[in-house]
Amino acid sequence: MPSADPIAVSVRASGEGHVAEVTVSGRETTTHRVRVSRAERERYESEDVADLVTRSFEFLLAREPNTSILREFDLSTIERYFPEYAREIRRS
Repeated sequence: MPSADPIAVSVRASGEGHVAEVTVSGRETTTHRVRVSRAERERYESEDVADLVTRSFEFLLAREPNTSILREFDLSTIERYFPEYAREIRRS
């Protein structure tokens, strides 16, 4: 099975945090905009925003297709849908 990474992330600073532009390749390619605040980086114990967003999308894709992922959201929104997210993302 090919191991091509279906998740491409680019990050830029924005105000007190960052905005990540994410492209997920699959049966249908989707694009997403994720806002990551400084508080969220601290909460999820990650200094590397691109890595945090990539791992977050891996978490989401294990649970739903890319076409079901919101097109724009704050990173902490994931916890509203998946309460185990914070625990899992800190562990990975």
